[in-house]
Amino acid sequence: MRRRRNVKIVATLGPASSTPEMIRTLFETGADVFRINMSHTNHDRLREFVRMIRTVERDLERPVGILADLQGPKLRLGEMTDGAVMLETGGRIRLDLDPTPGTQSRLPLPHREILSVLRPGHRLLLDDGKLRLKVEDAGEGWAETRIEFGGRISGRKGVNVPDALLPIAALSAKDRADLDAALEAGADWIALSFVQRPEDVAETRKIVGGRAGILSKIEKPQALDQLDRIIELSDALMVARGDLGVELPVEQVPTRQKQITRAARKAGKPVVVATQMLESMITSPMPTRAEVSDVATAIYEGADAVMLSAESASGQFPLEAVATMDRIAQSVERDTYYRSIIDAQRIEPEATTPDAIMHACREVAHTIRAACIVTWTASGSTALRAARERPGMPIIALTPSQATGRKLAIAWGLHCVVTEDAHDFEDMTDRACRFAFREGFAQPGQRIVVSAGVPLGTPGATNLLRVAFVGKAPPATLG
Repeated sequence: MRRRRNVKIVATLGPASSTPEMIRTLFETGADVFRINMSHTNHDRLREFVRMIRTVERDLERPVGILADLQGPKLRLGEMTDGAVMLETGGRIRLDLDPTPGTQSRLPLPHREILSVLRPGHRLLLDDGKLRLKVEDAGEGWAETRIEFGGRISGRKGVNVPDALLPIAALSAKDRADLDAALEAGADWIALSFVQRPEDVAETRKIVGGRAGILSKIEKPQALDQLDRIIELSDALMVARGDLGVELPVEQVPTRQKQITRAARKAGKPVVVATQMLESMITSPMPTRAEVSDVATAIYEGADAVMLSAESASGQFPLEAVATMDRIAQSVERDTYYRSIIDAQRIEPEATTPDAIMHACREVAHTIRAACIVTWTASGSTALRAARERPGMPIIALTPSQATGRKLAIAWGLHCVVTEDAHDFEDMTDRACRFAFREGFAQPGQRIVVSAGVPLGTPGATNLLRVAFVGKAPPATLG
């Protein structure tokens, strides 16, 4: 099951990909991590998805990551008279807490938290930004607005407030219940929606308690103002271009995508680029040229993973979407310009022994043209440091922890193998060579670069680099 690319693919499960056979085929086609969208998944279905994924994992003997994506607070209008009303551009309309169905002169907004922070000049975006209001006056529980872009609006449509920090926690009551269910089921990653401030991540981290990695979705402009601190508290990031593209001017989204990707890479945290990557493949077996270029851009920028949403969850061509993304990634990574672009983004190592060792591993591996780099990793930190270097050869991550192997499935370039820990220095080197051969990364007579921490099995203690030759007749099996 060796991948012929470094970037990983996250595929969302749903009605189009809800059987064990389809999940297995999606993985064999190229999916590395499966996303379960808790906006559309109840707890029984969550457990069933996890059970099916773990069965595929056992059958194929390869760690598979599971990402449970929390819905986040949903801010919506109330109901409308006759189901919908028409808002005329240039007109005025009032928003208030009155639950009476909306009319052409007022709209019900059952969120005191929003109305409490609105000030003149603030914008309100309705129905994913299709309609736009601008606040002219506001008071306790009401706001008078001018309709900048009008149109038909029906009940329960979403509301975005890009210009204000909302006094709303990232975890709603539903999210807390979903989080508990996902942790109990054994999800490897929790995707946290509606992140506005570092405290949102810190609160979730206390609840998770190390049972899963926390992936913060950057979809609010307010999160960009405190991005470094949010990255520090997170285990991974997602460039969630859906809501981000609603609340920011669309022309700013590519720049912000690059900013988030590079900031995450600098911190050595995996970053996923998501939303509408191959959107047309929901109904078409072929993507548009623009979509192919979009996926390629994320890969050139060094993203750890690219994600499919409705394409694999409810689309007509889930397998074709994964296969297309796989082909795009392979084509980009074979491009002669790819390596120079990736190398130009290299980050100087931090002044720590583990960072210095992994930086040296990359330099040594390139100098001697090593077949691959092999890292022994218990917590995953050594492997993530290796991925941060973006070397030009494969990285094998050997770990005694099944949970670590599953989490690392989302990180750039890591081929994860779960095995018992090395017994001593010689065993560490010998088995690194044998795994490099068995997994198809090195042939007898080739050199590999091995990194680990001494004492063996100590998390975060990377302090060793060794060059080893793959023997002429490695055993076919490993303990």
